[in-house]
Amino acid sequence: MSARITVCRGCCCGTERKHPEVDHDRQLELLRSRLAAVKVADCLDACEVSNVVVVQPSPAARAAGAKPVWVGSVLDDDAVHGVADWVDAGGPGLAAPPAAIATLIVDTPGPE
Repeated sequence: MSARITVCRGCCCGTERKHPEVDHDRQLELLRSRLAAVKVADCLDACEVSNVVVVQPSPAARAAGAKPVWVGSVLDDDAVHGVADWVDAGGPGLAAPPAAIATLIVDTPGPE
């Protein structure tokens, strides 16, 4: 089993209200056309970097210590394809993130 992703689409991330210039449905279609495991979450509580995608490591990579990676501001086709390219290459723990998303990686939100 390969890496999988969770896409934030409920609260503000995947809405026209916050990002009217982004075709959120098309982004989700692109991701689903390229990846087998795309989960949609209502809210991941990372609104400050909205349009968040969490890339989960494959089971083998997780067993070796890899952690999920949060990618924020996935707002254009380059970022969407960058996420899919990374998953295709193995994802966290197995492949480096492509340049298109390396600068979009954010800290995992947590309690303050």
